[in-house]
Amino acid sequence: MAKTLAPVSERALIGRINRRLDRDYKKLYKSRPGSRLEANVGRFYVVDVWRNTVVDTHVDLESYGRELGVLAEWEQLE
Repeated sequence: MAKTLAPVSERALIGRINRRLDRDYKKLYKSRPGSRLEANVGRFYVVDVWRNTVVDTHVDLESYGRELGVLAEWEQLE
């Protein structure tokens, strides 16, 4: 019997991640498709808002959410 995973939208996962990162004064951003920024830091990147520096680039949303503990094992990115 195959295990069914509950879908979580990209927008909901970004919200969960940002609420968790808020404790550490960080924020997840999404770059515009085809932009120079996307070529440099990837589609998603994390900024330390206290120091105004990019601290993580080329973030994979689903694995980052699991790493932070905001995406449960029975959930998956839509």
